[in-house]
Parts: sequence; C-alpha cells; structure tokens
Amino acid sequence: MWLHVLLLALTIGTTTLAGADHWASFSLEPSEMVRLSLTPGLLLHGLWFSGTVLIILGCHELGHYFACRYYNVDASLPFFIPLPIPLTGTMGAFIRIREPIPQKRMLFDIGIAGPLAGFVMAVPLLFIGIWMSRISPDYNPADLPAGLISYSLGEPLLYKAASALVWGNVPAGQSLNMHPVAFGAWFGLLATALNLFPIGQLDGGHISYAVLGRRSTYVTFAAVAAAMGLAWYANSWIVWTALTVVMLVVFGPHHPRVFDENVPLDRRRLVLAAFAAIMLVVCFTPSPIRLMDLLPH
Repeated sequence: MWLHVLLLALTIGTTTLAGADHWASFSLEPSEMVRLSLTPGLLLHGLWFSGTVLIILGCHELGHYFACRYYNVDASLPFFIPLPIPLTGTMGAFIRIREPIPQKRMLFDIGIAGPLAGFVMAVPLLFIGIWMSRISPDYNPADLPAGLISYSLGEPLLYKAASALVWGNVPAGQSLNMHPVAFGAWFGLLATALNLFPIGQLDGGHISYAVLGRRSTYVTFAAVAAAMGLAWYANSWIVWTALTVVMLVVFGPHHPRVFDENVPLDRRRLVLAAFAAIMLVVCFTPSPIRLMDLLPH
C-alpha cells in the first residue's frame, strides 16, 4: 500500500507543477511568462490540471480494478507514474493483474471497464474545461520572447465537436486559449486512445482478442505497423511506438489464451466492442503535440 500512496503523492506533485505551467500559459501574456517565478498561488492553480488528469486516470484504472474484484481476479490498486516534464507530469497509471484471466467474457469486461470509466469522466470535464477557456488572438511567433517554446496540440474529433458546441466558429486570427481543465481532459482523451489501440496487453488488445480470438494477432501486427507510420508522421509518437514494440518483444505478439477462446461473445458485448472502436476514433489525433518554434536568441 505504501508504494501506491507514494507514487500517487509524487504524481500529484509532478502534475501540479505541469498544471502551474498550463495556468501560466492560460492566464499570462508571453512577456510575463519569461519572468515567472513559482509561487504558492501558482501551484494552487496547478491543481486544476492535476485534479482533472488524476480523476480521469484514476477512474480508468479503478474501472479495471473493480471489474477484477467483481470476477474475483487478484489485482493490485492503481500504480500512478510520475514524470517531471512540463506538459503532462505523468506517464499514466496501471494496475497489476496477478493471475490469468480464464474466460473470454471476464477478459472483455475487465479490458473495457477502464476505458469506459475514464471516458465517462473525460467527456464532461472536457466540456467544462472548454467552457472555462477563452478566445484569444493568435500570437505572431516572431513576437514571442526569446527562448519561449511554442507548440500546437492535435484536436481529436470529440475535442473539435465540444469546442464547436461551446464556442461556435472561432474567427480567423484567433484561437481557443485552453483552460488547464481542458488541457487535462485533452490528455485524458489521448490516454484513452493510446490504451484502446488493439495491441498486445493494452486494453484494446484485450478487447480485440475477446472479439476475434487468435485472429487478433493479425490486428496487433497491423496496429503496430500503423503506430510506426504515425511515428514517421509525427515525432510525438516515437516514444509510445518504441514502447509498444518493446512490449511485443517481451511478451510476444500472441495474447494469452483463455479456455473458451472459440466461444463467441454475446450481442451486448459486441455492441460495447463497437463503442470501444468509436471511442478510439473520437479520442485519436494523428499529431498530438507539435513544436511550432524554438527561439534560440
């Protein structure tokens, strides 16, 4: 238990630091950010982002955990992964399942419970965050202070729809200045999409195997090839793609078998599998983060 608490505390710290940076970007002019110092007030506002991210990730992992408990499958509480980098402050979270899952329906329910729970929390937080955001004029990169990094975020279909519903058409020369809650929800959508890729031991891999059986191996190879294509298209996919390749090398491309592998899923679970595919599509973006300018002077 102590390790779970320690990792959670560290992740609260790293995501709050990242959130402080997002709050500064949201509330200050670029010229003010270069003179910015870390203050208790700034850290307090960092909790907007931290709380959003931890709620979505926590609900995702607790969805898996409680599904395991329902089926009496031995599983750990969530392990949060702190990562002291400005954009996210975390690499996500996971639970450890300590015993094989024997039945296909159990595997499916445990696999899909996490993305469903996280998605249910991410959607309202996305709308709240976009409502709390504001429309601001675009900055000319040449006018940004020396050394300030400018980046753009890829917009998933769900993000685009929420932005259009809340703000309508944004005029040319202006863009949505994201509140930290919106940024946290955006990260939650990205995490959901990554987990739903039908690869190996990812949630999408569990779902794919439960639906397709051994044929899911071909889906895994196709998804890894797609991930490699994404890494060529956008640098922000390189690390994740490398991790998926390592996962396949360590665990192999074939999903661990269940004893009723050839028994088809019922209609309700097939509908949920189709909804999981829809979640992947609406949460996905081909270029999540793209650096615009790195001014050296």
